This record gives sequence, structure tokens and C-alpha cells, in this order.
Amino acid sequence: MKIAILSRNAKLYSTRRLVEAAKSRGHEVRVVDVLRCYMNITSHNPEIHYRGEVLRDFDAVIPRIGASVTFYGTAVLRQFEMMDVYPLNESVAISRSRDKLRSLQLLSRKGIGLPVTSFAHSPDDIDDLLSIVGGAPAVIKLLEGTQGVGVVLAETNQAAESVIQAFMGLKQHILVQEFIKEAKGSDIRAFVVGGKVVAAMKRQAKEGEFRSNLHRGGTAELCRITPEERATAIRAAKVMGLNVCGVDLLRSAHGPLVMEVNSSPGLEGIERASGKDIADQIIDFIEKNAKPNRTQTKGQG
Repeated sequence: MKIAILSRNAKLYSTRRLVEAAKSRGHEVRVVDVLRCYMNITSHNPEIHYRGEVLRDFDAVIPRIGASVTFYGTAVLRQFEMMDVYPLNESVAISRSRDKLRSLQLLSRKGIGLPVTSFAHSPDDIDDLLSIVGGAPAVIKLLEGTQGVGVVLAETNQAAESVIQAFMGLKQHILVQEFIKEAKGSDIRAFVVGGKVVAAMKRQAKEGEFRSNLHRGGTAELCRITPEERATAIRAAKVMGLNVCGVDLLRSAHGPLVMEVNSSPGLEGIERASGKDIADQIIDFIEKNAKPNRTQTKGQG
């Protein structure tokens, strides 16, 4: 097959591993910088141009689209879908997952466990906003944040009010969530490929930190997850419509809670923690599913 990988940097670990896995299985693979693509949007003959040439005859596309380029990246991916190129994750599913509020509402509608979350527009509502999540300590998140950036733990109601007022003063949309104390600064990243959890790791925040992101200095180790955690991760991936994703779970006193569903999860942490060749499993999934007219959205979403 001929596979395109949409990635800003061919040297990134995840991109390199996917290239290696595809080539080792006999496929032709090309890394394409999504921001260097430009499109001819026309009836019956949509095209994607890249560095002066037309991209043609691809069988599948693997989107590795960073959060900061979601809008343009999903536009390019939609164009591939219009050209009947099979996407590992569809553009609509990626857009859903990148909108934290929308994704939480979709998961909530299907009864999937979530931290109690509140959302508001007016600073007049801060007291009630905090009472919804049980008061301080509370976690305050920017809707547009990623890799733990824009996530604050407010220890007191006064501190929470100050942070919320500051974010609202900057015209930022925020979520306020209950703080799951019993998680003790750790979470679980369950890696889902094709409706199965292929590996899971426990991420632990460094001393004095509550965010367990590896980018924030957290550590990762292989962990065994419960049947309930496995089922929750699989259901969350299905609700979001993602074939490949990382589902971040918190272990709470009342069962597993989904924090986030990541549509472009990094491979480095999970491969090193688990010792598994996740990149190879992703390419194997593409081989079994990449056929023309297999996209649900056809780029219409």
C-alpha cells in the first residue's frame, strides 16, 4: 500500500516508528507536513497539492495532527477523505475529541464515568460553579489546553475564584472539575487500536505535581487494568469514533473516570512501558481496513 503520514516533523518518535513499521511490512510511506499542503476544492476532482506537486494514489492516511493545527489539519484530512483515501482516524472524530466540552458531553450522554464537571460563561456564577463540583480543591482547565498546559489545581475556594476570574478576564473558556484525591496524582493511559486495548500504562506525577503528563516530568510504567477500566476505554473510543486513541482514566472511589480521549497519542511512552510494538499493530489495523469508500463521513462532516 501507499501510506501518507500527516506530521509536522519526520524526526518525532511516533512518526519514525510508524514509518519503520510500514516499511518493514512492505508498504510505501511518505511523511507529509500538513501545513505545507494546499487544496483544490472542486466538484468531482478534489486535489491536494504539496510543495508544487499533486498528491495522488494513496491508499491510507495516518493523521498525526498536533492540537495547535487542528483546524487546518482536519481540513486537509477531509480532503483526503473526499479523495477516497482511508483515514486511520476520521476528521470528524478528531474534531470531536479536540473539543474538550463537546467530547465530555458526548461521553456523558452515553453514561460513561466522568469527573463532575461544570462550565459557565459569566463570572457572576463562580460560587455555584464551584459548588457543582463539591468546592475546593478543584481542577480548572482551559478548553484549548494540551499536555497539561492550562490546567490548575486550586486548593481553596478563594484561589479557585481568582484563577477562574483571571481566565475569564482573558476571554478564555474553562472547565471546572472535581479533584479526585484518591487518584494520588496518577492516571492510566489505555491505548486502543481497532476496538481493543492493546497496552496500558500508569502515569505518576512527580513530587509536588498533580499533572501526570510525561511532558510535565511524570513517569510511566506498565500496569494491569481491570475489566471495568478496559470496557470503559473501549466504549469511550467507540463514542468518539476513533480507531486509534489514548484514553486517560482516573481510578476513583466510584470506578474509572475518563479524563480525556486523545486522538493522536504518542507512542514513545506506551511502547517503552509495555515493550510492545504498537506501531506495527496500527499498520496491521490499516492493512485489514484500508479499502476505498470505508470512511463513514466521506469528508461531509
